[in-house]
Amino acid sequence: MCGRYTITVTIEQLMIRYMTDDVAMAQYGPRYNVAPMQYIPAVINTSSGNRIGQLRWGLVPSRAKDDKHASKLINARAETLLEKPSFKKLISTRRCIIPADGFYEWKKQDDGKQPMRIVMSDRSIFSMAGLYDIWVDAEGKKTSTCTIITTTPNRLMEDIYDRMPVILRPEDEADWLGRNNNDVQSLLALLKPYDASKMSAYPVSSAVGNVRNDSKELIEQLSM
Repeated sequence: MCGRYTITVTIEQLMIRYMTDDVAMAQYGPRYNVAPMQYIPAVINTSSGNRIGQLRWGLVPSRAKDDKHASKLINARAETLLEKPSFKKLISTRRCIIPADGFYEWKKQDDGKQPMRIVMSDRSIFSMAGLYDIWVDAEGKKTSTCTIITTTPNRLMEDIYDRMPVILRPEDEADWLGRNNNDVQSLLALLKPYDASKMSAYPVSSAVGNVRNDSKELIEQLSM
């Protein structure tokens, strides 16, 4: 699964990375320990180009009666998207990108679990594939929510955990976001493990396990 990640760059860097000046966020700041049920930066494609806005992490399907199960839908398995009613229709209509510059996973060891931060080798921003939906409650209030798609691990991740987020190749991002791309099979083909040779991982403090912690110290490498 993918249950924690980081996005520590500036909003200007995100705007340059996703080639847009369309930003619909009330506030933005570096995040060192993003957790489910929080509002997170996301990129969607509109009729006038990419837009950076915010979605709440934890999908609430539009047909849901309430939002009490959102925390159980933080991830969607790429292999079974078309089998799940919550995700089946979204693959062709409501796709998004979740920008990140690292994600956390816990590696099992003899003395417990060691949190690891996984990044691009060049520490660049990367794009996690996501789906989003808009839920309207009984009083008419809209909530936009999302889920991060996961896949099987690459060579780097298989030593850490048995799943990893789908990281889109930069050249595939436009196809994933494209409003007019309704070719489900070609979209599903993009949901594969990222090239391990372009990634690296390092141990970090166990303090990342507490969602209340959100400081730069969390991404510092531990000396083992």
